[in-house]
Amino acid sequence: KIFENLPVDVNLVVHDDRVVYYSNPPHRFFHRSKAVLGRQVQNFHPPQSLGAVEQILSQMKAGTMDDASFWFPFADKFLLIRYFAIRDGQKRYLGVLEVTQDVKNIRELTGVKKLL
Repeated sequence: KIFENLPVDVNLVVHDDRVVYYSNPPHRFFHRSKAVLGRQVQNFHPPQSLGAVEQILSQMKAGTMDDASFWFPFADKFLLIRYFAIRDGQKRYLGVLEVTQDVKNIRELTGVKKLL
């Protein structure tokens, strides 16, 4: 329930590109169902972004990339999608964590706010 209370979507993909977890917050940006579990992550990206997904996975597996970010307008939102390589103590690739967040309000911040 922790991830369902955060303003992000989280997907966990293991070393062989299978989706093993996704958060299901009420605001989810891209719908997921239990049918995605155990299936290849490549099946859940539009054709125009598949090349980028493949490149990220390949570079993370090779150890030449640890994170990647993309951002774009989506409906009335501005989405930031971040990918983080998950590695063990010997730096071996275990999978990737994909985090999607609407950053529209964050992009509009100005000045300083330190107190309530």
